[in-house]
Amino acid sequence: MAGLTHFKSESGRDRTMATTPSTTPQRREARRPARRIPMPETEPAAGEEAASIGEAREAAKVCRRCQLWHDATQTVFGEGPETADVIFVGEQPGDQEDLAGKPFVGPAGRIFDSILDDAGIDRRKVYVTNAVKHFKFEPRGKRRIHSKPNAGEIQACRWWLDKELDLVKPNLVVALGATAAQSLLGKAVPVLKRRGEVIGRDDGLRVFITIHPSLILRIREQEDKEAERERFLMDMRKVRELMRA
Repeated sequence: MAGLTHFKSESGRDRTMATTPSTTPQRREARRPARRIPMPETEPAAGEEAASIGEAREAAKVCRRCQLWHDATQTVFGEGPETADVIFVGEQPGDQEDLAGKPFVGPAGRIFDSILDDAGIDRRKVYVTNAVKHFKFEPRGKRRIHSKPNAGEIQACRWWLDKELDLVKPNLVVALGATAAQSLLGKAVPVLKRRGEVIGRDDGLRVFITIHPSLILRIREQEDKEAERERFLMDMRKVRELMRA
């Protein structure tokens, strides 16, 4: 809206001049989504007593095992049948997963679903989760940019992943990327070097090593992107055979 500015001319008479607001663009910070993490009146339950995935998911809603809950929209717990033969473990929720409260529903999740389908694996029959249950990010303008979890955050959230493994009791776990492999095996794993291998844990659980599907998204050259997609599809076909073993 225009305003009025009073000033004196060189003759000393009062003059009035119409003014308009500055049109200089203002920098806008990232708008934080509405929080959906309950704030308990008492100390949040740790989840030790959870006897089902549903009970563990409820307990995880108020998890305070690390500081990532503070900026996340909500906890994103695993999803799938409690009798699943295989668990797929990714790194952490992304922006869209943080908003939806479900794992693997963003761009990487759509690639993941498409390749599972091509490999003959029904996602409705597998359990999908992440090593870290809260979205870690850096705000840049209006966007929230993914930030890799550190070792302390991975270790803090490993308790929940172990709980999921204990409740589902899968025959096979697929580590999608380095963070998942580190969480499952307790140490850093060179994913590209050991891709396609099955590593046995001390408890007898088999861990299949492969990339995270987000790697396919980051490849710029279409020919290279298609080649990486084909390699990941071959990995998933191996997983399908291991599921039957």
